Amino acid sequence: MTVAIFDPEAREEFLSAIQYYEDCRVGLGLRFRHIVEAAIQKTIEAPFCYRVLHAPFRRHLLPKFPYAIIYSIEPEHIRILAVAHTKRKPGYWVGRSLTHN
Repeated sequence: MTVAIFDPEAREEFLSAIQYYEDCRVGLGLRFRHIVEAAIQKTIEAPFCYRVLHAPFRRHLLPKFPYAIIYSIEPEHIRILAVAHTKRKPGYWVGRSLTHN
């Protein structure tokens, strides 16, 4: 596994969060982006290291931001299902797994 693929909703969440943080403070959106990208790289390198939430989905909590990457391990890639705020609407992304399998 050498690549991560965002579901469309997850990509939109990621881009929206970058914009939100950038609107809050110049440079903060870029910092968030770098932290997410680093977390995705760590996930690719060691996908089984992170907690199973609802099998087969796992959660990689981000440092310094209240977000988690929700993903599954597919035969040829890591599927990112959500870039989820950890304090809002827990589990909202579960329904997505049914529409994208």
